[in-house]
Amino acid sequence: MRSVIAIGCVFVVILACVSSVARAQDDVANVPSQDLRVAGNDQQRYFLIGAKEKAPEKGFGLLLILPGGDGSADFNPFIKRIWQNALPQGHLVAQLVAVPSNNQNQTVWPTAKSRDPKQKFTTEEFLLGVIKDIKAKQKIDDAKVFALGWSSGGPAVYASTLMKDSPLKGAFVAMSVFLPAKLPPLAAAKGQKYFLLQSPQDQVTKYQFAKNAKTQLTAAGAEVELRDYEGGHGWQGDVFGNIRAGVEWLAKER
Repeated sequence: MRSVIAIGCVFVVILACVSSVARAQDDVANVPSQDLRVAGNDQQRYFLIGAKEKAPEKGFGLLLILPGGDGSADFNPFIKRIWQNALPQGHLVAQLVAVPSNNQNQTVWPTAKSRDPKQKFTTEEFLLGVIKDIKAKQKIDDAKVFALGWSSGGPAVYASTLMKDSPLKGAFVAMSVFLPAKLPPLAAAKGQKYFLLQSPQDQVTKYQFAKNAKTQLTAAGAEVELRDYEGGHGWQGDVFGNIRAGVEWLAKER
């Protein structure tokens, strides 16, 4: 009898947790989010968020997002909130999902110069595949294709802007590292735009990384904006206001 009661209590707790999670997503329940794969490859999973309206005359703006941490699908509610609260009308979001790994020392977003045995393709190739897949379904404004990466997602965003013939017209990198030795030559940054968001109190990814990125990318011919926020590592303060400011800055004509 006690075991039955215990099982029942566990079941009630599970139901309560599920209900709590559902309520936590009530604010984005109506945000369209399609769970897709590039060319049927289960390791190249992404969410297309916001595709519910007719495209603007020049096409949708597209923000590709590489989440920090483990880069998992669990970030989907937060990224739907980015689309809902931080982006101007006429934009889509593509949330890339990192390939999972049991290795605590994994590279979450492997690049051409920072590979990981968990996958055979690079994040740059993944990103290109996502853009191609979306453009087959939606009208996209090539002048407004940007990438946002925070923490572990930052290095791959930098690398993707520096690859040959990159389709990215700007990058938003937040609370991340800048390691030129693991990137293509910075000369490829000429003409690119970078919006950097970093906290001077960050003890995980030091502020100096952002300062070095601004100095070296500017010297390479890029346009760089560095904005501070208070509170240390993580999304702090006016989160959606800062994201909106970054995307609007990237979209401004020179």
